[in-house]
Amino acid sequence: MDTVILDGHSLTLKKVALAARFDAQALLAPEAEKRMAASRAVVDDCVDRELVRYGITTGFGKFCDVVISKDENVTLQKNLIMSHACGVGEPLPADVVRAMALLRANALAVGYSGIRPSTVLALITMLNAGVVPVVPEKGSLGSSGDLAPLSHLALVLCGMGEAFYKGVRMGGGQALAAAGLKPVILQAKEGLALINGTQAMTAVGALAAWDSRKLVRLSDLAAALTSQALRGITDAYDPRIHALRGQPGQEVSAANLRGLLQGSGYSTRQGEERVQDAYALRCVPQVHGASRDAIDYVFNVVEREVNAVTDNPIIFPRESPLGNGLADGGEGDLGEIISGGNFHGQPVALAMDFLGIAVAELANIAERRVERLVNPSLSNGLPAFLTRSGGLNSGFMIAQYVAAALVSENKVLAHPASVDSIPSSANQEDHVSMGTIAARKARSILDNARRVLAIELLSACQGLDLRAEALGGRPEDLLSPPCAAAYRLIRSTVPGLGPDRVMYPDIDAVTALVADNSILKAAESVVEIA
Repeated sequence: MDTVILDGHSLTLKKVALAARFDAQALLAPEAEKRMAASRAVVDDCVDRELVRYGITTGFGKFCDVVISKDENVTLQKNLIMSHACGVGEPLPADVVRAMALLRANALAVGYSGIRPSTVLALITMLNAGVVPVVPEKGSLGSSGDLAPLSHLALVLCGMGEAFYKGVRMGGGQALAAAGLKPVILQAKEGLALINGTQAMTAVGALAAWDSRKLVRLSDLAAALTSQALRGITDAYDPRIHALRGQPGQEVSAANLRGLLQGSGYSTRQGEERVQDAYALRCVPQVHGASRDAIDYVFNVVEREVNAVTDNPIIFPRESPLGNGLADGGEGDLGEIISGGNFHGQPVALAMDFLGIAVAELANIAERRVERLVNPSLSNGLPAFLTRSGGLNSGFMIAQYVAAALVSENKVLAHPASVDSIPSSANQEDHVSMGTIAARKARSILDNARRVLAIELLSACQGLDLRAEALGGRPEDLLSPPCAAAYRLIRSTVPGLGPDRVMYPDIDAVTALVADNSILKAAESVVEIA
């Protein structure tokens, strides 16, 4: 896909990922320009008639009772952006910032924010030109929108702040000039329209939700490799068991495992070697399935949010679908301006906390599978710590330590942010969502989970090497076809472990294969993983 059309209604998380990560160009739909022009006319009429309306002819937050004259409105908007750009910490990744710009433009394209179409077009042009504002990751309470992060985005649009352009960090005005662009001079309401929304938390959340859907599928694949290394019992994945419970994610995970283990010479049936496996193998569908259902819930919440109007006040032109029959708010025949609270990030905050918990559980059970691989009391005949010469060599001993450390960190990060609140703006904004913190935590959990799964994949492949060696063959000889494809890709990147060597490059290399979905694609070239 070369282009992503922004019409305020049809943006998907796939399209967000394409624009954020693969430079798909964003285009504003013509009908969106018409809607924005209609709501802009209401704002202009309000300013011309000097009506008192929040954020248009007044100050912001606690200063909502301070009336601003028409002559001061341009200064008001510029001051808003400058004063609110108080973010701290490391810059958000470029893909998150690009997603923020895309989502803000799409929210404005719905046509209820009162911004000029030319300003939204300038934001889209900046995105398409590859100018990436420097947006510090910390400083948002998640209500009244993501004020600080979005202000850093808007700073660059106005020729201030800092940005990356072609990999070089420079002043925002310099970056615009290098890209052949000019700064925007904001008019009435436009500063507020650019920063009063949930697009920082939603950008982080959209990419995390998109990646998590792939990670849960990879988790099924990793479990299938481990199951074969441990000569796991396949009966626990019988479809009749899972149909009796009726949880959709569980049924999908069980079906994935059946497909991934079909044709394996390593798998066993109950009673052949053991009556049943431990939970880390036997309950994979139940655990992965619950995370899968949670991720699907989050996915749907975020996909609604990317097409939502999340600023304040909201402009209802008389000609809009929601403009008919509204009470006369004093704006005459053009429309009505209403203050509300759509900027509040609670829907996204709760979803992001849920996402963090769901992904943390994928890592938790993966680490337990690693323990079964390295522990000779649990591995069904594999040598201790998956090394041929234990004592002289430590093998995967500390790799399991690292996995344990990561899942323990995730347990701290999985504590919900959304249950917290702190008053701000002199108690005008007296309940906030902490949604951006929740989203950032979910992203960190996801990054840790990738590394845990990379350690599991490495451990499983090592276990398969040792299992095949004991049988006098190659792992591929008895592996199921999809798992053999994944095994070959991993081994083409990281050789099996003989004597001890420095292992962090191995973990990093497989983590990269996890992150870019190469391992998942290798298995899916043989069998579908739902």
